[in-house]
Amino acid sequence: MKKEMICISCPMGCRITAEWENDNDIKVTGNKCPRGIVYGREEILSPRRVVTATIDINSSSLGRIPVMTTGTVPKGIIDSLLNRIYKMHLETPIARDDIIMKNIDDTGIDLIATRTVTT
Repeated sequence: MKKEMICISCPMGCRITAEWENDNDIKVTGNKCPRGIVYGREEILSPRRVVTATIDINSSSLGRIPVMTTGTVPKGIIDSLLNRIYKMHLETPIARDDIIMKNIDDTGIDLIATRTVTT
């Protein structure tokens, strides 16, 4: 099989191609740095992403607060995670790096606030 993609591991955005017969023999070409090989293999075996979103808050200055995962989560859980996030409502005060959801779906990854809101 063959899959063409753009590597998102660094700012270069290399157009890479992953070719494989089985999961143990994935050949990645087109990368300009070693991270492209890792990205290409992971994208075939288990694609993962950092999730960013906003959550409704009771603030007089902001209507929503930005949040993000502390690492990458499997692409397969992103839709259900976003559905849970968009149903949430938080009370202020909230500090940057406060944990909003701990250990999302047993991944070891948390959802944190990326901004401080006091009122």
